[in-house]
Amino acid sequence: MTASPVRPAGAEVSRTVFGRAFAIIGAFADAPDEGLTLTGIAQRSGLPMTTTHRLVGRLEDERLLERDGEGRYRVGLRLWELGLLASRPQGLRRAALPVLEDLYEVAHQNVQLMVLDGVEAVVVERLSARDAIRLAGRTGGRLPIHATSGGVVLLAHAGEDLVERVLQEPLQRFTASTISSEAQLRATLALARRQGWITLRDHITPGSVSVAAPVRDARARVVAAVSVVSDASDGDHLVPAVRTAALAIGRTLR
Repeated sequence: MTASPVRPAGAEVSRTVFGRAFAIIGAFADAPDEGLTLTGIAQRSGLPMTTTHRLVGRLEDERLLERDGEGRYRVGLRLWELGLLASRPQGLRRAALPVLEDLYEVAHQNVQLMVLDGVEAVVVERLSARDAIRLAGRTGGRLPIHATSGGVVLLAHAGEDLVERVLQEPLQRFTASTISSEAQLRATLALARRQGWITLRDHITPGSVSVAAPVRDARARVVAAVSVVSDASDGDHLVPAVRTAALAIGRTLR
């Protein structure tokens, strides 16, 4: 499972109209497929119901949100179109997709491409076999950086300032294996840097093993992470394929 998207009590929401509208749109991150009710949007955004009702109506008028016959809301097609204008993930995704498809044919599991945004990992692309283990989140969704192999790889190469930011808050535990202490996190980051990949077991999805490797651009900067998540008991056999895919994407970017 993923961290609850409901805004904690007392969390500050921008007083501007834009800030409140953004809080409403952000409420749809990792929302259920059936959409959200007005009450659900208000809870997730931290806004009063009257404010939520008024702004949701405006966003629906602009086709940024859509309402179905049962009164539930989803992200509208216009917002999806605007999201596609984000050049960094889209350019990376286009370059990586052929390689990810090749990796999928080898693994026949969950293949993911992630990028870093703040203290979270964003899933830019995910290819999943029909019988693959079911994962938390979705394409375009966010995952905790300390609990996913792709997130750990990104954090390992992001610099000490970001590591300190992550450690400012308690490391949320999803399973008994999730990294939950500073010592565990730093040891895992050091291992990821030293060997060039990382393998995590049961860290966010019970019964899963995840292998990730960094993607580097022409200046050798880590710009993404490739991972495979499966229900295998041992992920070592996935390491060569994942590392090869990461190198291939890097060559494409160069």
